[in-house]
Amino acid sequence: MSVLNYEVVNRVAWITLNRPEKRNALSVALIQSLHDAFNQANEDEGVRVIVLKSADKPFCAGADLAYLTELRNNTLEENLADSQRLRKMFDAIYHSSKLVISQVEGAALAGGCGLATLADICVATPAAQFGYTEVKIGFIPALVMVYMRERVAGWVMRDLLLTGRVIDAVEAMRMGLVQYVVDESEVADFVERLARGCAEGTSGAALAQVKQMLREIPAMSRDQALDYAAGMNAHARATQDCIKGMDAFLNKQKLIW
Repeated sequence: MSVLNYEVVNRVAWITLNRPEKRNALSVALIQSLHDAFNQANEDEGVRVIVLKSADKPFCAGADLAYLTELRNNTLEENLADSQRLRKMFDAIYHSSKLVISQVEGAALAGGCGLATLADICVATPAAQFGYTEVKIGFIPALVMVYMRERVAGWVMRDLLLTGRVIDAVEAMRMGLVQYVVDESEVADFVERLARGCAEGTSGAALAQVKQMLREIPAMSRDQALDYAAGMNAHARATQDCIKGMDAFLNKQKLIW
């Protein structure tokens, strides 16, 4: 049985974690499959939105126990190579030019929490749980910390990363890790409507430019960011998508991307 399912429907790529017997825990095979699936979606011009979900209630319980045992016996060089493999998987999500939505039902812990909250939009059920629990086993959430700093306030990072505590979906939404909390009976339809609406109602080129700016601006000074933004603004006006969008708006035409 495949550890991951990949399907494209109506310009939405559905990436489904499929290790229910292991609570979708991250193994070497699953990490590689996630990396490959996101790269496939990222390179597919027919894909506008990517949805990451699980085949069963636990979204992802973090690292697989067998995987942890293997890491414990690795040399420093082997562990560094493995860390870089994990980084490449996270980067495939972070650098995606497509809108990424995570659908979280059940627990998203440690690396699984990183997966869930790295998405542009995280949709969770009330029963979902989130936690960066690494410190409880003497480990550190090193990679996810770097991505997380662009999403939430410093006090949120310190609270969650230093205590390792597990929070519910409502608290996660208050902290900015989750954007929508939707009842379990409605979450699948909600995510499908959201994904389809974004695939049909937003410009893929504009989304890619906005995501690029969101990644790059935090490292700039205010003046650098404004100079960069002015250049991006000017460039965007000349794109085919912008011309098409303005023409449709001026002519009061319905536009489906």
